[in-house]
Amino acid sequence: MIPNTNYNNLKDSYLFYNIAQKINAYLKEHEGTKLYRMGIGDVSLPLCDAAIRALHEGVDDQSKKETFHGYMPECGAPFLRETISGYYQKRGVSLSSEEVFVSSGASDELGDILDIFGKGKIVLIMEPAYPAYVDANVMSGNTIIKLPAGKENGFLPSPSDLEKGISPDVIYICSPNNPTGAVFSKAGLKEWVDFANETEALIIFDAAYEAFISKDAVSADGVALPHSIFEIEGARTCAIEICSLSKTAGFTGTRCGYTAIAKDLKRGGMTINDMWVRNRTTKTNGVSYILQKGAAAIFTDEGQRQIHENIDIYKNNAKVLMEAVDSLGVWYTGGENAPYIWMECPGGLGSWEFFDRLLIEHQVVGTPGEGFGKCGEGYFRFSCFGSPEDTVEAAKRLKSFH
Repeated sequence: MIPNTNYNNLKDSYLFYNIAQKINAYLKEHEGTKLYRMGIGDVSLPLCDAAIRALHEGVDDQSKKETFHGYMPECGAPFLRETISGYYQKRGVSLSSEEVFVSSGASDELGDILDIFGKGKIVLIMEPAYPAYVDANVMSGNTIIKLPAGKENGFLPSPSDLEKGISPDVIYICSPNNPTGAVFSKAGLKEWVDFANETEALIIFDAAYEAFISKDAVSADGVALPHSIFEIEGARTCAIEICSLSKTAGFTGTRCGYTAIAKDLKRGGMTINDMWVRNRTTKTNGVSYILQKGAAAIFTDEGQRQIHENIDIYKNNAKVLMEAVDSLGVWYTGGENAPYIWMECPGGLGSWEFFDRLLIEHQVVGTPGEGFGKCGEGYFRFSCFGSPEDTVEAAKRLKSFH
């Protein structure tokens, strides 16, 4: 038996290992010192009351014969699929419940979705990038083309930035972006949708942070920023949207998300929605009833109000950090409609040099941009998911950086 030799092509990720090693070394010499951790992308606020009540109700349902649930439908409980479909409808996006699939989270789905593409595909990934995009495709034996993004295009590249002759099969787009926090405009996404339809490529749209886009947020042309790629004309025939409740509603430890695949999406004479139904009914037993019960509560009026109270706290953290970065006089993106701030390292420092100085001189921890690809060198990511108290202190210390 020969295993999947593509695993030999994976590069070791030293990012968070190196961060942990540097932190441990510092704390060994400075025992008891408090660090202000603005690097991790995990939430710090608990689940909202609406979700907690629904989860308890789900547990109670499982204790009674008349309300007990065993195996759930593999593609999601009808009540949750219909609820999510209604969520899209409120934004003017028409997706039927059969076009919505409940998942155990966006990270799982981003890897699993590669099953439907087969082997040896050409995959376009915009860099800096969420590392899992790269690793999942290496494991699948796909050829990866990295499209560099930078300050000159606000870390929002367009098809015109591609070298001539490049024709990818799959295109990854993350908006609002992790790690850069940059958000595509409708016009920017329309370019990619048109390109995908013209070349018969398929877009995987990661919308894990869509809830952080403000209601009144507009692009430079005065048009509202899109929360979903399905707000773009033509997306139904070229895009798959993967969403998460992790950052939206604090489900990082609870695990639930959803994927939208329109029935219009076809490639090679095959309907992608039908393929995904077959994949899920073959490879999963569905998400637990209890979790789906809690997830459905997120989309009620009360649930939406409560989760946005938490999101507002994270967004206020972003404002506090943005003021600190402004005081340094360096360029940055993100923060306003995303939970990440992506800043140029001051004074021409490398990303690891800046990390070391923040840790040693100011006891503040962030994430070096180099960990998200070569295009991230010279940049630094701050997460806005920490406590407000720690964020205020971290910002105060950042302002004193020289």
